[in-house]
Amino acid sequence: MSPLCESYLRADQLNEMEPFYPLHVWVCERCFLVQLEEYVTGEDIFTDYAYFSSFSDSWLQHCQRYVDQMIDQLALALTGKSKVVEIASNDGYLLQYFVQRGIPSLGIEPAANVAKVAESKGVPTLVKFFGVDTARELADAGQQADLILGNNVLAQVPDLNDFVGGMKILLAPAGVITIEFPHLLRTIDGNQFDQVYHEHFSYFSLYAAERIFGAHGLPIFDVEELPTV
Repeated sequence: MSPLCESYLRADQLNEMEPFYPLHVWVCERCFLVQLEEYVTGEDIFTDYAYFSSFSDSWLQHCQRYVDQMIDQLALALTGKSKVVEIASNDGYLLQYFVQRGIPSLGIEPAANVAKVAESKGVPTLVKFFGVDTARELADAGQQADLILGNNVLAQVPDLNDFVGGMKILLAPAGVITIEFPHLLRTIDGNQFDQVYHEHFSYFSLYAAERIFGAHGLPIFDVEELPTV
């Protein structure tokens, strides 16, 4: 049993009973996805979020390198023709660097408190949970993306098929998706038990990631191991 991560009590709540939930890890025998039972919804966790990604200087340096790498490798146009969309864009920690390079960008972030900070940095942000419905709205409005990115968000998605299916809809025909997530083997080898909490619904091996993305016609074609995840 465990309380929710980053669900901090206010002073006026200290004499109240804090909710606790079971914390059991399960493995699917067919696709080998490691996952938790869903005792709380994404709305319970992410509508008002306590973590701001820009607090970490080393993470911001990683994001700057990523932006330079993507512009170079994908030849993203600096003329306003390319479109970058980040899912779970937090406080604009990464998209701010695309914006500074003159590349049209859109963040999708369910937590209004962190989205407000992103907007103050000049990062257009849609305050909404991402899935098939949101992707269709954007695609119908001509907002398909040449690059979709999601950093440390895949584990936090309760409905993986809705999420990945939405990415497929939102992606332009020649577009690319990049995803960063903690690797299951590294989590186990490093005894990183602090990765296991209710906010993380799933824990991915490359095999499990290939299964879910492949099911939506999104083959994985490149893998890089990073020290940041």
